[in-house]
Amino acid sequence: MEYLIDTSKQIRKILFKILEETPKELLLEIPKNFNNNIWWNIAHVVVTQQLLVYKFSGMPMLVSDEMVEKFKKGTTPDGNATEEEIAQIKDLLFSTLDQTQADYKAGNFKNYNAYTTSLNVTLSNAVEAMKFNAMHEGIHIGAILALKRNVGK
Repeated sequence: MEYLIDTSKQIRKILFKILEETPKELLLEIPKNFNNNIWWNIAHVVVTQQLLVYKFSGMPMLVSDEMVEKFKKGTTPDGNATEEEIAQIKDLLFSTLDQTQADYKAGNFKNYNAYTTSLNVTLSNAVEAMKFNAMHEGIHIGAILALKRNVGK
């Protein structure tokens, strides 16, 4: 699990930097031929990790139900993000991984309700969920970098 957490932290450092350096209007822009924006993708990876690892383990998530409803799979950007929401996601990028690491070390991931992803991959425990999540975050960082090249044009 240490390797998975460390890998996710590296990806999230990049996401944090993008949130820090990209003007809000560009975070929210949906370029032509895209169906979402940088902001949605970053918030989505935070929410998805919580769903895959915590929800299916039967543990309380570290994100609000409102955040889940706004950024889960199948949702689309609403064009808004407050400074408070952006600050919250910046914090959650790392605090969620730190808590996952602490919960794993404490042996808190005892149960898991098997879940089959949209890629037809069945997850049976929290470690498998983190493995899948690392791949998922890799997909989304690719999308974010593509969006970054296309905003503001």
